[in-house]
Amino acid sequence: MPLLQNALIDPGDTACVWCDLRNGRPMEVFLAQPRGFCAGVVRAIEIVERALTKYGPPVYVRHEIVHNKYVVESLKKKGAIFVEDLSEVPPEAVTVFSAHGVARSVEEEAAARGLPVLNATCPLVTKVHNQGKRYMSKGRTLILVGHAGHPEVEGTMGQIPGPVLLVQNVDDVAALTLSADTPVAYITQTTLSVDDTRDIIVALQQRFTDIQGPDIRDICYATQNRQSAVRELGKLVDVILVVGAANSSNSNRLREIGTEAGVASYLIADGSELNPEWLKDATAVGVTAGASAPEVLVDDVIEALRRIGPVTVSVVPGREENIEFRLPAELTAG
Repeated sequence: MPLLQNALIDPGDTACVWCDLRNGRPMEVFLAQPRGFCAGVVRAIEIVERALTKYGPPVYVRHEIVHNKYVVESLKKKGAIFVEDLSEVPPEAVTVFSAHGVARSVEEEAAARGLPVLNATCPLVTKVHNQGKRYMSKGRTLILVGHAGHPEVEGTMGQIPGPVLLVQNVDDVAALTLSADTPVAYITQTTLSVDDTRDIIVALQQRFTDIQGPDIRDICYATQNRQSAVRELGKLVDVILVVGAANSSNSNRLREIGTEAGVASYLIADGSELNPEWLKDATAVGVTAGASAPEVLVDDVIEALRRIGPVTVSVVPGREENIEFRLPAELTAG
């Protein structure tokens, strides 16, 4: 059963113009596998939907449950109210923490107010929190590889009981004012580019003589799989379209990886943002989606491509994902 209702966007009246641009040439469309929703996103959305069913609207969600406007608007229509601060939540209202995770101070504020909370933090983000706490409990200086201002980074830094140093690139590693023999440990934001993260970890390992941290393979499986799929897609196509929100970290990384592979790559929210000029000389187009983008938006992009002219659609073989994360016990009890 789909978590969100399908509602394709009106295609508009551009078909003739687009067909003229391509002079009737057929186009191959390759879909990346895997693409779109990961298990953490599925779980987060289902928590909100089940909460609405069990407790009735409204249900308050701190921050966007996932970074996708379509998802957020769909849940708003069902009775979810999204807020950025717990002060906006009425007393005793059911409250959901987003998939990105929150700081301990947010958890403590909710507890102090007696708010009934459902925690939709992705289990893989929680794993990073626990890694950081463990390293710090051993007396190590903790370094977080991530993007400043991202809610996952803010939540992670707020979960660790002590100072955390944030590095965003290799230059930040060189700028750290720590001696080379300082016992350090690193953790990483789950939605980063695997390649960029690897370079930063190598720089950290070269900078410090006493360092611990998770293997690069411990980065979110969904992030790795979608990035690998884009690299395979880049071998087959002239243009890559990444379906996702502009504020979605993992979606932006997919576009960057396509660009780094030498393929013109564009991030679009849905079919309405497709620019026909991008496809003027393309014979093969790749389509993927960030982990917070529903398949209905991929379908919408394909429909937009069909309005250009004849297309054939095929799925590039890739890793199958069968992981499911358990829901909070409050939502599964009879």
